[in-house]
Amino acid sequence: MTVLIERSLHPDWLSNAYLVADGPGGTAVFVDSGAPLEPLHAAVARESLTVTHLLVTHGHADHVAGNDELVARYGVEIVRGGLETGGLRIEALPTPGHSDDGVSFLVNEIACFTGDTLFRDAVGGGDVETVRSSVLDVLLALPPEVRVLPGHSDETTIGREWEANPFVLYWRGIAPALGEPCRVAGEEAEILVWSPDYDGKGKALWAPRKEGQIL
Repeated sequence: MTVLIERSLHPDWLSNAYLVADGPGGTAVFVDSGAPLEPLHAAVARESLTVTHLLVTHGHADHVAGNDELVARYGVEIVRGGLETGGLRIEALPTPGHSDDGVSFLVNEIACFTGDTLFRDAVGGGDVETVRSSVLDVLLALPPEVRVLPGHSDETTIGREWEANPFVLYWRGIAPALGEPCRVAGEEAEILVWSPDYDGKGKALWAPRKEGQIL
């Protein structure tokens, strides 16, 4: 079964909000709300959808800013767990690391909303080992054809990130550490991994002769 997915992007935060439906005239849910909601309201009306829930990947402001608006307009229930509604079967996958409350949502086994845990070419900043486990052990255990719809940046797939994400390649032992010297908080360190990031600043994994930290 295919699903209908509409996306809205915040022009400053570059955060995504999504509308997911089981088809025209069917049942829909929102995923996060930190982007302009008018395009998604328009899609609800255009496709004659009945909205039942709001799924929240994590509680940071750039992902929950429109929660009150959606509750007031549609009377939706805010959920952080799995559910079935209409033709949508939604599994909640705990993916902490970037935040303690991080959850990814797998919809009908074909599309996964990963919040700020896995992006195209990058991963979320946070506790390194927890992020690594959430990415490798949870998300990248999904089939390669699963669509990845992150909290920021563009859509990708599980297979694409397994093969091309610089953090994943390093953690898999495929790519060596860059070993580039740097200074972090005045301390000598080295960059292990670098990748472009959604905000144009890049993201790095570094080691100061002790634990790594994703910037």
